[in-house]
Amino acid sequence: MSTDIEKENLEAHVELCAFRYAQLNDKLDILSEKVISMEKTVATIAGTLAESNDKHNRQLITIGTSIVVVLIGAIITLTVNLAK
Repeated sequence: MSTDIEKENLEAHVELCAFRYAQLNDKLDILSEKVISMEKTVATIAGTLAESNDKHNRQLITIGTSIVVVLIGAIITLTVNLAK
């Protein structure tokens, strides 16, 4: 993508290359900021999912424990009534 003036003048070529590299560097900085932002978003989503999963597991444990307690109570009640 060299221009005609670059082919004839080394200083012009150097100036245009410096300009192109500056633009490229700016674009890479913008891309880096976007990647960092995406990393933060993914980390937030992962944390939210883990927290949700923990809450779900605690609910299941609570329900399971309640069912076991009710069953043990029923067994004790049946045993006492059958013993009479």
